[in-house]
Amino acid sequence: MKLLACCAALAFSCLAVPAQTVPAGTPIRVAIVGLTHGHVKGFLHSLPQSTSAKLVAIVEPNEALARQYATQYHLDAVPIFADEDAMLSKLHPDAVLGYGTIAEHRKVIEVAAKHGVSSMVEKPLTTTVADAVAIRNAARDHHVQQLVNYETTTYNSNAEALNEIQSAKLGTVRKVLVRDGHEGPKEIGVGPEWLPWLTDPAQNGAGALFDFGCYGADLMTVIEHGKAPDTVTAFAQTHKPDIYTRTEDDATVILGYPGAQAILMPSWDWSFAVKNMEVYGTGGELFTVAGKDIVTRYKGDKAESAAHPAPALPQNESNSLDYLAAVLHGNIRPAGDLSSLETNLVVVQILDAARDSIKLGKTVQVKALPN
Repeated sequence: MKLLACCAALAFSCLAVPAQTVPAGTPIRVAIVGLTHGHVKGFLHSLPQSTSAKLVAIVEPNEALARQYATQYHLDAVPIFADEDAMLSKLHPDAVLGYGTIAEHRKVIEVAAKHGVSSMVEKPLTTTVADAVAIRNAARDHHVQQLVNYETTTYNSNAEALNEIQSAKLGTVRKVLVRDGHEGPKEIGVGPEWLPWLTDPAQNGAGALFDFGCYGADLMTVIEHGKAPDTVTAFAQTHKPDIYTRTEDDATVILGYPGAQAILMPSWDWSFAVKNMEVYGTGGELFTVAGKDIVTRYKGDKAESAAHPAPALPQNESNSLDYLAAVLHGNIRPAGDLSSLETNLVVVQILDAARDSIKLGKTVQVKALPN
């Protein structure tokens, strides 16, 4: 997660926050805000095994949904609040974890920041550039950390790809292709608390474009040392209009950089779940195969290698809870890494430009962020 961060750290030094907010050696105290994002189930499933974090509260205004989760995950001892501000005033956790709609992220983060509490939200950071700027300002003004959780951040395969790019083992990167998605949220059985807002562009930003385009935008921003692309060209379709009545279920996005391009292919219409990246450089190529394996070919090789395991990430970068704890303990400075605010401000710029490109039917220039 720290890969390729040094250049971006210089460019975004204005977002620096205190290096340590939680005493070393103590589990961080976290509160969940929202239960309508299905990824919260993965967190609740892994929490009992965690030695780095302790759940101290849940904020969920839907009382029935809160009771459902409390029963399912044996959370009777965890207090449940209807209001984030009231919870923060009473308990003041070390961090809040946003598991509501993407459009709710700004409010969740701003309320926590006013209490001096850091946040980690599910990807993407937010739905608009205006909200992204407001989030940046809140983090900067209140000196808190703001992180974004991507499953792919903890992929050994992605980490090795970024390592080989940084070390110039692949030469100069010319083209990156990223495929992300699955058969569709309804098709895979997304729950009734999740599906309505996930397929609503007002609450999710778009459809598959935001849900899965953010992964490739995140990776490419780190590869490009925090720089936004010059241009974005995007095209979207709805292959299943009887299911996805309000938004696209498939998109292709081309990012133009000086000397390089990236092609992102987010979709709710793949035959199966996929999260793969292909990197082509002047000195070789590397393909990621899901989370653990890579395929490589370097100049002079007669053929591609067989798929083989990438080196494992350190423990404090191998899952989101240990990573968050390491950041709040001051052991990791997330400047310009995949989860950092700096990187994810650019991700929102890319997604916003892609949405504009689709609407206008033409290539668009990426708008600079206001100071």
